[in-house]
Amino acid sequence: MKHRILAFLAGSLLSVSAFAQVSVSEPWIRATVPAQKVTGAFMRVQSAAPARLVGVQTEAAGRAELHEMAMEGQTMRMRRVDAIELPAGKPVNLASGGYHIMLMDLKRQMKEGESVELTLQVQDAAGKRQDVKVNVPVRPLGHSAHAGH
Repeated sequence: MKHRILAFLAGSLLSVSAFAQVSVSEPWIRATVPAQKVTGAFMRVQSAAPARLVGVQTEAAGRAELHEMAMEGQTMRMRRVDAIELPAGKPVNLASGGYHIMLMDLKRQMKEGESVELTLQVQDAAGKRQDVKVNVPVRPLGHSAHAGH
């Protein structure tokens, strides 16, 4: 009986530690002008175990969605996606021109120098979800990430 309890606890700790290994680096949100109602959020997300980014929330916007920019013929199109795959150990860039987060129906202007909290919703291979909270700095309107992002 004691061995079963220890095995259960060890298994629980392993599943929690896999979630703890979802990391976010280089996050930023593009600043807006006063009447603007939409902006983008960008970052690098990495998971130690296979997972999926399945949603995002923030109190700063009425809606936050995962989006993808992709070529369709000769035209670049943006579309909402239900999830972004996070392969084990490989960083996934959320950047202009690819996957990114759209913040829509903004409740206020995004001003350079402030920080906005985003909650990323990550789902592991077993279907368990975890919220990853990220404080994201707002960068100037003309800001673009360095070439490696």
